[in-house]
Amino acid sequence: MDLQTLIHYLEVGTGMRLFSRTMRIALVVVGVLLLLIIYDFRAFRNMSTQEAMDSAQLARNLAEGKGYTTLFVRPFSMFLIKERTRAVQGTNELSFTADPARLKGMHPDIANPPVYPLLLAGLMKALPFNFAIPSKPKPFWSFAGRFWRYQPDFLIALFNQFLLVVVVLSVFFLARQLFDSKIAWISALLMLGTELFWRFSVSGLSTVLLLLIFTGLVWSLALLERETRQPKFKKFAAYLLACLAGIIVAIGGLTRYSFVCLIFPVLMFVLLFTGRQRWTLALITFLTFSTVLAPWLVRNYSISGAPFGTSTYAILETSYAFPEDRLPRSIDSNLAPGALAAHNVAIGVYHAFWQKLVVYGRLVVGSDLPKLGGTWVSAFFLVGLMLPFKNPSVTRLRYFLLACILVLSITQALGRTELSEDSPDINSENLLVLVAPLVLVYGVSLFLVLLEQLTLPFFELRYVVIGAFGSVVCLPLLLALAPPRNIPVVYPPYYPPIIQTSIGWTTEEELAMSDIPWAVAWYGQTQCAWLTLNSYSDFFVLNDYHKPVSALFLTPRTIDKWSRTIGWSSIFLQSVTHLPSDPNKYPVHLNLTVLPPNGSPAAFPLTYLQPGWPYQLLLTFRQHWPKAL
Repeated sequence: MDLQTLIHYLEVGTGMRLFSRTMRIALVVVGVLLLLIIYDFRAFRNMSTQEAMDSAQLARNLAEGKGYTTLFVRPFSMFLIKERTRAVQGTNELSFTADPARLKGMHPDIANPPVYPLLLAGLMKALPFNFAIPSKPKPFWSFAGRFWRYQPDFLIALFNQFLLVVVVLSVFFLARQLFDSKIAWISALLMLGTELFWRFSVSGLSTVLLLLIFTGLVWSLALLERETRQPKFKKFAAYLLACLAGIIVAIGGLTRYSFVCLIFPVLMFVLLFTGRQRWTLALITFLTFSTVLAPWLVRNYSISGAPFGTSTYAILETSYAFPEDRLPRSIDSNLAPGALAAHNVAIGVYHAFWQKLVVYGRLVVGSDLPKLGGTWVSAFFLVGLMLPFKNPSVTRLRYFLLACILVLSITQALGRTELSEDSPDINSENLLVLVAPLVLVYGVSLFLVLLEQLTLPFFELRYVVIGAFGSVVCLPLLLALAPPRNIPVVYPPYYPPIIQTSIGWTTEEELAMSDIPWAVAWYGQTQCAWLTLNSYSDFFVLNDYHKPVSALFLTPRTIDKWSRTIGWSSIFLQSVTHLPSDPNKYPVHLNLTVLPPNGSPAAFPLTYLQPGWPYQLLLTFRQHWPKAL
């Protein structure tokens, strides 16, 4: 190549276009990295949800070769495992020395699906996770000499932020495939500027992974619809795409059980929009989905007698039968495996179903649907439902999206538990956020259609309007990055150094009990049971017949809200006030300042109080500090 040809290549030829594209990509990469650094510096917070810490400690057990076991012991999980053991042995009596609830060793986890913990376990193998909090943390992890960030929380957040960038890229290419490059670029940039997605990325939840899985599902259905309408590949391409759709739904269900409900809109889409092969393709999709999902359901059933473990009974949580978090904290109940066939329990489930569907359905319709995706672009999506599209794939995917919104709304209402009360927006029960990226794309398409109808004095003013539109959509993120700086420590009740120091003296063979057992399991690396409902029966059943409780750790979560732990406050008050034995007669609001100064009630096995009251309470069975009560 001569010099003149080279100059032409670089200035006006392919080289110039390649250089321009490379510079544009480099600019976007630098912008994303800069946004990530600024967000983590200004708005990062340590884990604050039960599900995130539960998944993280489960992943650590997998990474350490302890199998699919958990340090967070739910009393209801003990009950299900015990009842399943009784059913397998064919007897109503069990020897307590046989450890029917499987507490003497590592407790099997029957609450979490496996995909996300397995990914985190691989991450923990690949990166230098430091679970111990050093006495003098480095400046990045501390502020003014005090604890600031928990390093494993931050690494998990970085992993999810990487997944978020992958989701944005997937949405970009999907939007370009369905619409055009302009809609793709605007949709991707607005998704990067949506604060809700960034909050999920640092939460430690599996939501960002599910966003990626849902985007992959939409991709597979779009390719399947196009292949059956305009075949471009080999004869069996449609069958392979149907298999892929079923596998993706199953993987999503193994990431979060509620994702399983999307098999219904997927099958509906296949039956309606795949031509003459619809029944064959639908059957292939369902069989593939069932084949991938079935082994895990069999595993759960063999351990607990319930295919989805404790999540099988989520419809009963926060119902009139089990308000608040009473069901997972119940060590004994009337819900033995197979008991749902009993007439009285079936009636209870029926009433709980309609109660939750109506009560929480109002919240979904009145609150969650209007703020779908965390931005008001969803309003453009709703208006755009009346807009026809020339591309049949776009129209048919919109029908699929509407079906997903309907099914996810019902599932979100029926599956609502106390987790949604603890963290109203950032929780694993927020299912409607999964459709937010696609809603954003359709909303942007309507905005640009309306912009085309708008008469402006000059063409360049269009970019000003688009910039103003994007600025308003991204305003929540901009405000989150503005001063004052966010405090990473989520206290109360989670302060990792206190949890790790308070529980650090226990051994792997010992069992603690707490009102935040997920945090004790994650930060303290100690087997910890959830605070039982009743101190007179449940606690002593656990302590005397299953495994002795070595420590009781309470935080402001309980200390400030005694209405949740009336039985526990009564056990401290028993030797002082001589109240009657019926815990239901105690007043709701009690004060622990009347704790006896010279000792705990004689009936209670934990007799030593750690200094630090009244911010947290640690009672143990042996002394580890200078003074006992």
